[in-house]
Amino acid sequence: MIDGHNRYAICQKHGIAFNTTKNTRFTIIEDVMLWMIDNHLGRRSVSDFQRGMLALRKKEIIASRTQAKAGAPAANAEAGADAPPSPSATQAREELAKTAGISSNTVTQIEKIRRAATPELVDAVRAGTISINAAATVASLTPEQQVTAVTGGKKELQLAAKQVREMKSANKPVSMKASNTDTAMRADGDTDSHPYHEKIATLTAENSLLKEKIAELTMALEAAKF
Repeated sequence: MIDGHNRYAICQKHGIAFNTTKNTRFTIIEDVMLWMIDNHLGRRSVSDFQRGMLALRKKEIIASRTQAKAGAPAANAEAGADAPPSPSATQAREELAKTAGISSNTVTQIEKIRRAATPELVDAVRAGTISINAAATVASLTPEQQVTAVTGGKKELQLAAKQVREMKSANKPVSMKASNTDTAMRADGDTDSHPYHEKIATLTAENSLLKEKIAELTMALEAAKF
């Protein structure tokens, strides 16, 4: 039975006969899964995160079926240049976003969460404790650091996301234009007065401070285990 479990429970509770109908459209379990995904995507109550996860699952099922129908590598080789070019990653992501009813950027963030987030962080996104954007940022931390942030609650998750963004900003390379100017200044022997040196020194200090804070969070987690 692929649908009607709520109606079945109601019928059981009130002693009503529950009749089922065989649907001949479904030949394999993947047909059922695709039907269920499309059914859920049609509901307004489904969150953006759930929509993205469902759309990604649909993509995997369709890709698996397409690969199975393609047959052995030798059969693919016989097709040669007549085979249609596969869509780019950007196009595929845009199509996926359209299917889910969300933005392409949101799909990218959900892909990162799905790939790198711990189960605890995923549950926090589902519960609405943290936004998709912030969760994708926190997912770049180690599993232990993610769990520590989730354990600390909403404020701790927001703080962790902020610290990761600041760290990434501090680690951004200086632009090519700035690097060329810096080289020219060094050639002239004027290095101490150049504004980029002051900025880099400040960012380096901030980066070290953020690393210390993350280390403290990790130590707090280890202490809590005992």
